[in-house]
Formats: sequence, structure tokens, C-alpha cells
Amino acid sequence: MGWMGPEEWEAVLLSLKVAFWATLLSLPFGLACAYALARGRFPGRQLLNGLVHLPLVLPPVVTGYLLLLSFGRRGPIGGFLEQSLGLVLAFRWTGAALAAAIMAFPLMVRAIWLAIEAVDPKLEEAAATLGASRVRVFATVTLPLIAPGVIAGAVLAFAKAMGEFGATITFVSNIPGETRTVPSAIYAFLQVPGGENAAMRLVIVAVVVAMGALLLSEWLSRRVARRIAGS
Repeated sequence: MGWMGPEEWEAVLLSLKVAFWATLLSLPFGLACAYALARGRFPGRQLLNGLVHLPLVLPPVVTGYLLLLSFGRRGPIGGFLEQSLGLVLAFRWTGAALAAAIMAFPLMVRAIWLAIEAVDPKLEEAAATLGASRVRVFATVTLPLIAPGVIAGAVLAFAKAMGEFGATITFVSNIPGETRTVPSAIYAFLQVPGGENAAMRLVIVAVVVAMGALLLSEWLSRRVARRIAGS
């Protein structure tokens, strides 16, 4: 273990697990929302845009409370999931992944949306005139061009999910080994005498992950711009 103790490693590994699943499960929805917002012209587009970006402006505690009301064991969605699938989200790491996914979703959609808007629609129209279906045009023309943007959005979402605190602690609390992620562990260590050193080590881990994600995202964004300019 060396530099960090078992509790700190436990929080880091749980954060990685939560962030991984939050990113993976939200990616298909992020792609669909970004494509609809970038290319779609339909009634309710502005409403969809507002709903996607709502977690950015809502206090995280409010988002967590709404999740608790909806996905708690007595909530309409949470009760249905428990009765039909045996899936419990509140006060479980799966709930932490859901909260992290919702808080990170706007960043993912924004990055993918910008990448799609940078693609010249004439390229897609040319493929469509050759008889390709809309799905095939997206898979063979749009997706390869925006791939770095998709990865950049996923990286940003992963970093945001790693650092999510307010909605997570409201929805799934701070249970060691189950829902205590890095931010929750930092908060817990700062509440007890002598916990400052452990908290500082986790702060360093959080800063390194966040900086690494930002640098990687920036590099990928530049690749998107170069690739599209070259096409």
C-alpha cells in the first residue's frame, strides 16, 4: 500500500469503479442527445437542451434529493426497479454511479455536440445520396470524424464523475466500502482529528486525475479540429 492506507485505496478504487460505469452507461445517451441537438430541428429541442444542462446550474444537493425522491426504494422509479429487477440504487454504489453520470452528462454532451457541429453536413449528404441509410451515414462518416470528440467528452465525464460529491452524498450517503468515494472520503477525513494527511493525499490524487483529464481532453479536441479541417 505504501503512500496511502487501505481506506484511501478503497475510496480511490471505488471512485474509479463508479466513474467507469457512469461514463460507460451514459455514453450511448450522450451520443444520442448530442446528435439530436446538433442536427435535429424538432419541437421541444430547447426543452431537451435545458434538461441536459440542468445539472450544471442546479445545486448538486437538489439533484441528489430529486434522485432520492425518484430512485429511492419508495420512489416511483426506484420502487419499480426493485420490484421488477431487484435493482436497488439508493445507498448503493450503483446509485453513486447514477448520480455521477447525471452530473457529468452535460459535459459529455457538450463536447460531442461541438464535435458533430464541426463536421460539414455536406459530407453526410453526399453519403446519403449514394443510398446509405441515416444509421449507416452516422456509423461510417460522422462517428469516425467525431471519435476524438467522443473520447474527449468521455474523459471529461469520467473526471467529473470522479469528483462528484453533492448529489452523491445526498442520494447514497457516505458508507465506507459501499459509497465512500474520494470526495466523500476527503470530507470524512477532515471531520476527525489527525485526518488531514489522508485528506491531503486524496486531494493530490483528485488534482492529478482532473489535470490529466483536462490535458487529454484538450489534446483530443485539437485532433478533432485538425482531422475535420483535413477532411
